[in-house]
Amino acid sequence: MKNLSKTALAILATGLLSCTLFSQQAQARPISGCINLAGSAQFDTHDLLTATTVTAWINPHVESGSTGDFAMIPVNTPVAMTAPWNFSSGGPLLGLWSVGGFTFDLTSSTIVVQTHSALIIDGTGIVSGNGFDPTAMSWSFTTQSAGGRTQATFSFSANGCAGAVPDGGSAVALLGIALIGIEFLRRKLHPNKL
Repeated sequence: MKNLSKTALAILATGLLSCTLFSQQAQARPISGCINLAGSAQFDTHDLLTATTVTAWINPHVESGSTGDFAMIPVNTPVAMTAPWNFSSGGPLLGLWSVGGFTFDLTSSTIVVQTHSALIIDGTGIVSGNGFDPTAMSWSFTTQSAGGRTQATFSFSANGCAGAVPDGGSAVALLGIALIGIEFLRRKLHPNKL
């Protein structure tokens, strides 16, 4: 029995040491939730089919329905948006929008639909701010023109959703160590049952 308690103590010490060495320190948590934006946009042309760039944003603001960490931002809060935004390049744009202490950096985008009457762009990027960890976010931008008419200003809506980042692997490592310890104890207690 004395030998068993030394073995159990050794396993416990190994587990504590492993937790200390392999666990990540506590950090801020990732951002979660969705944010809804709206306003008007001016493009480099008056026809959505030939537009390549947003040249100006008019009254961009937070719309109702934001969730999670974005729910604290009041409806109609003004949003700072970067112009020009050349969406046809699909390239990155730092600080595409900022509001309520959050900033979204677009890393890539794709035109999903572009006709005389509709423009839909999907993108991905990183949202950060308010002491949270920078978090991956999917983003979507839509604008439309009834009947495909040419005009100087188009209404737009956009939303982005951020989710939790998966565990870095420390939980799996600790589970493995625990299972090894249990198997070791099982073999010590029952050496003839292999």
